[in-house]
Amino acid sequence: MTLKIDPSHYWILATNICALAFSQVIFQALLVPTDQVEADSGERPNIVFFLSDDHTRADSSLYGATDIQTPNMERLAKAGMTFSQAFVVSPSCAPSRAALLTGMTPAHNGAEANHARPDAQLKKFPAFLQEQGYEVVAFGKVGHYAQTAEYGFDLAKHFTYHDDVAVAEAVKWLDNRNSEKPLCLFVGTNWPHVPWPPATDVPLESVTIPSTHVRTPETKQARAKYYQAIKIMDGELGSVFDVAYRKLGSNTLFIHTSDHGAQWPFGKWNLYDDGIRTPLVVSWPGQIA
Repeated sequence: MTLKIDPSHYWILATNICALAFSQVIFQALLVPTDQVEADSGERPNIVFFLSDDHTRADSSLYGATDIQTPNMERLAKAGMTFSQAFVVSPSCAPSRAALLTGMTPAHNGAEANHARPDAQLKKFPAFLQEQGYEVVAFGKVGHYAQTAEYGFDLAKHFTYHDDVAVAEAVKWLDNRNSEKPLCLFVGTNWPHVPWPPATDVPLESVTIPSTHVRTPETKQARAKYYQAIKIMDGELGSVFDVAYRKLGSNTLFIHTSDHGAQWPFGKWNLYDDGIRTPLVVSWPGQIA
């Protein structure tokens, strides 16, 4: 099956809320009738989502930051497309993730407050993919922690609070996977969600304090720890990106985004850009450029 995206449709992905846009694009692409799929004579793409946790779009070199380097985000961008106007439906974890996994806004799926769950009777993202023959797997914080297991994944592991082995375990699992079924793999890191690492190798003199923050030495030290968490996240992104294409091949749609912005003033919990405008980078060799 060939799921080549018409360039004329890119604006739909770029200007809609990223969680809903990608849910709907994939839902529609995978709900092609079976006889049409066979007629297209192509293989179903593998799909890999890498979700960061509380990462403000502006805090990455890909999006213009000069005091924090995110080389793996840049590497992914060079292999695909970077979106500059990606917004999520909520500046808190549970509603944003429920939107991604249901394709519905919080007002429609019932998960409006943080820690809320979507309506139990709703058909979730994994079910649509499973009907099309996919193995659907989640490692880490994909839903809101333990809620991950309630979304119907074939396998869901390491979803407790700051279960920081999740990404390494996902890489190990994928490296050892032998199934011939197409795969949709969600990998959710806990970084850069608080608590940030207690130590950092980010030099304080390189840290810029945004104009929305109180300018104190304590703020600068906290920003350095936040940047250290972003560095960890970026390294994990690189490891998942590498194993995905090594094991699954080039017919793999790789999506990286965040659930919302970081826990800073005007960020998480708020509807300012730093709260709901997220990084969004997508790669699919031969299909998206």
